[in-house]
Amino acid sequence: MRLVMKEPVETAERPYPRRWWALLVLCLSLLIIVMANTALTVAAPDMTADLGLGSADLQWVIDGYTVPYAALMLLLGAIGDKYSRRGALILGLAVFAGGAVFGYAAGSAATVIAARAVMGTGAALIMPATLSLLAATFPRRERAKAITLWTATAGLAIAAGPVVAGALLRDHGWSATFLINVPIAAVAAVGALVLVPPSRAGHHDRIDYVGGLLSVLWIGALVYMIIEGPHFGWGVKAVTAAVVAGAGLLAFVLWELRHPHPVLDVRRFAHRRFTGSNLAVALFFLAVFGAFYYLTQHLQFVLGYDALGTGVRMLPLAGAVFAGSALTGWLTPRVGMRWTVTAGMAGGTTALALLTRVDAASGYGDFVAPLIILGLAIGLALSPCTDAIMGAFPESELGVGGAVNDTSLELGGSLGIAVLGSLLATSYGNHLTDATSGSRLPASALATAQDSVGAGYAVAQGIGEQARRTAARAAQATDPQQAAQLKAQAGQLSEGARQMADAVGSSFASAVAHTSLVGAVLLGIGTVLVAALLPGRAAPGQEAPAEERELAQSGAR
Repeated sequence: MRLVMKEPVETAERPYPRRWWALLVLCLSLLIIVMANTALTVAAPDMTADLGLGSADLQWVIDGYTVPYAALMLLLGAIGDKYSRRGALILGLAVFAGGAVFGYAAGSAATVIAARAVMGTGAALIMPATLSLLAATFPRRERAKAITLWTATAGLAIAAGPVVAGALLRDHGWSATFLINVPIAAVAAVGALVLVPPSRAGHHDRIDYVGGLLSVLWIGALVYMIIEGPHFGWGVKAVTAAVVAGAGLLAFVLWELRHPHPVLDVRRFAHRRFTGSNLAVALFFLAVFGAFYYLTQHLQFVLGYDALGTGVRMLPLAGAVFAGSALTGWLTPRVGMRWTVTAGMAGGTTALALLTRVDAASGYGDFVAPLIILGLAIGLALSPCTDAIMGAFPESELGVGGAVNDTSLELGGSLGIAVLGSLLATSYGNHLTDATSGSRLPASALATAQDSVGAGYAVAQGIGEQARRTAARAAQATDPQQAAQLKAQAGQLSEGARQMADAVGSSFASAVAHTSLVGAVLLGIGTVLVAALLPGRAAPGQEAPAEERELAQSGAR
């Protein structure tokens, strides 16, 4: 057996015999780039305390990864197609690991944000490479099954990130959540050399760098606007980003329509199957990432679970993703992707609708059913969509196909965190104002508590500390009258701390319910749109719809 796999998959006469081992390497590569975001959600409180991060700093620590990740995928996917898909994967793993080491050593908000941006650049190389290598390595008859396992890995990573981070945070600092990526990336890189055959387009015209750079401009500006506007207000930065995104998108479309060999043939979006699949991926991850954003906060802050406990309690989601993926592998060939995807999106809508019942008395048991339903929905809906998107591209553009799928995913996730996160913060602040009306809480303390649920509990804890200090002074007072006054004051402060904590918990629970309602409405409307866009399955003996034949021919091996 060769130590390094050198035979290109395109020259093989038979399917690559170790293709399922190669898939394991590709899934491992996918695992770390998804976990890089979900692990940070539980490491963020420790990082905030250690580095003294403000809300804006923390937001950009999270989203510094997202902007280069989303913006660069299309161009880097095209470069990987032309030169080497496996080379793009290995280079991406090296860049990702380098950014992780940088993040481990970081000692300020600026350096952590920079490290996350480097990791995002590595992820932009890795993500489309995993899908393009998968599609190139597996024959068409097995590709749907392989994509199903790839999608299930993404679902596992969503839940595994908090578990891994929580286990590390018990004995190590937040920086360990960066360092854990390094050995995994090293194993994946070695595995890629040994098990993944090299692949590139058999014939590929000169890369459309102008179109690629325009895609970087408009997608980067759009993601920046999505992050900046809802969280920090529609000031000059957000409005400028919106203008740049709009102008860049228009220039990109006009250029691609005129170019003989565009980086992305935008005419594909005229096909219902292709557009419906991309819309489904974007809307689904809008709901999934938005829900994950506030569910982890509720489990940590309101229900009081530590980082590891929070991660463990998200595991029903991961198990359900695998079950849903197995179900879609059996169901889709029998009923067609429109019914499977629509059922998955309807399940996601149901999961969010169940979360509208969350209130101050809700315990973890109230979240189990929504998590399971959401996991089943992910498994049902996403694999057929990814398979349809990849099937729309010829072999010479598999990297671009993977980039399109992953860009839809990342744009949807960014939009979900920004829009639903902003709505959550506004709803929480309004409910907290109502819950504390009539109290003697200073305006400055209320403003601090409204910033986030974590800040709200910190204010309550501060009042409790003040109560304990006052009680200690009462115990030491020699004047009985002064001791009685201090004791009464301590009792009032203690009661105020309890009331504040109750107000924060009930306000956040109400905000979760309200935000889930909006998410359910958005996903429900999206479900109807996707069902209308996706073509139906041809009956036995009937010819497939014309556009499906056209897409199948363009994506044929």
